[in-house]
Amino acid sequence: MNVTAFIFFLLIVAATLLITYYASKKTNTTSEFYTAGGGLTGWQNGLAIAGDYMSAASFLGIAGAIALTGFDGFFYSIGYLVAYLVVLYIVAEPLRNLGKYTMADMIAARFDDKKIRGVAAFNTITISIFYMIAQLVGAGGLIKLLLGLDYTTSVLIVGVLMTVYVIFGGMTATSWVQIVKAVLLMAGTFIISIMVFAKFHFSLTEMFDHMKTATPLGQKFLNPGVKYKDGLDNISMNAALVLGTAGLPHILIRFFTVKDAQTARKSVVYATWLIGIFYVMTIFLGFGAAAFVGNDKIIAANKAGNMAAPLLAQALGGDLLMAFVSAVAFATILAVVAGLVLAGASAFAHDFYGHIVRKGEATEKEQMVAARWASVGVAVISVILALFAQKLNVAFLVSLAFCVAASANLPVIIFTLFWRKFNTAGAITGMLVGLLTALILVVVSPNVFDPTPGKAILVGTPLIKLTNPAIISIPIGFIAAYLGTVISGRRESDAKYDEVLVKANTGIQEPA
Repeated sequence: MNVTAFIFFLLIVAATLLITYYASKKTNTTSEFYTAGGGLTGWQNGLAIAGDYMSAASFLGIAGAIALTGFDGFFYSIGYLVAYLVVLYIVAEPLRNLGKYTMADMIAARFDDKKIRGVAAFNTITISIFYMIAQLVGAGGLIKLLLGLDYTTSVLIVGVLMTVYVIFGGMTATSWVQIVKAVLLMAGTFIISIMVFAKFHFSLTEMFDHMKTATPLGQKFLNPGVKYKDGLDNISMNAALVLGTAGLPHILIRFFTVKDAQTARKSVVYATWLIGIFYVMTIFLGFGAAAFVGNDKIIAANKAGNMAAPLLAQALGGDLLMAFVSAVAFATILAVVAGLVLAGASAFAHDFYGHIVRKGEATEKEQMVAARWASVGVAVISVILALFAQKLNVAFLVSLAFCVAASANLPVIIFTLFWRKFNTAGAITGMLVGLLTALILVVVSPNVFDPTPGKAILVGTPLIKLTNPAIISIPIGFIAAYLGTVISGRRESDAKYDEVLVKANTGIQEPA
């Protein structure tokens, strides 16, 4: 066991539990539990969004993906960053103006139908669990490497901690854990990037020249085509990354933690700058790991490359830096999974229990109890599924979650905001068909089936060649929403659409 790492881990856990303790004193109502009472400022929410978004996939997965596959790994960085332009220009302001606690609130602002809330809540919980699996896989590998604990025990530790944060501290605790984590992650990544750059005498030319011969890939390391030999697969993966963020429930609920749409926009601008700087630095993490750690050592620690960043820290700064970086990665995972649990719990308690089961008559106390039990349920399901996904790269796992989010949620969000003829049947059809299509295609893809034992979850021949099916499932989500609207023939109120249009763009409650 790395004693220094263990001490850092304990400090991180102690600090986050202390935040949760103080936050619990301010979490007495559903508004405080779901959205921190809407009291975060633009820069605070921007840091929290960045902390929520810069996940284990970003820090651990992308560093490993670049180290092992070169340019193809950097596609993740590009996709994650560009995605925020979609969020900024299409989603952030309308969502804040129309919603209250969850994505379903936004859709229900136009279509007052319990079925829509039920389906939206189901989508939210499914996507949150999908995304959470990636974080738990990263946590399992990290704790196993540093503390010598087995994978199952590691995942269970994180599962318990993330549930505690949400049950007692709600959104306030989750937000401040994310803010602290964002600062630590940026600091840790910056330190490693400077150390890597110094090895190349602060010359980009020297660094890129060195990478041409530093790995078994040779010149191919700097060119696309190592991992994604099929251009269609590459396009599909990037489509998932660019369009998926606008449909991720745990990102969307962050816009309800501020007082108005203007502050929501500021949040996105702050977050985009932080995220942009961070993803530029992933180049140094990946290149450094490839050059100074080596493929063999990276793969020996974790076949998917998830431990590349901690190993690079050890190579450059010894056990102390490795311990610090690993603790930061651990904080990263804790912050993100807490946000995911909260998104799933909010969807269940507010949308399903509050509006469908209790028909809008649930008391504050009843909703809080439901939310806390839902937190436990989401955590348990995620932990169980994560135990079967140990061998997969966390950046890749997250790209699949983006695929599901883009296919199930984005078409309905866009049509709700911009298509006058869109109706209830189209919204339900789009969400269900998009979700099921994405999930089914993932199940029959090379991620689950591979003829070679050990390369995927099951041994067998995949039915499709695409590792990320977004290029198929996203259009199907849009087509299903369109056909559901047209075939049903039901015409919703034009006055309701006009009201939503005005409110989405101005925040005014009634049309002028």
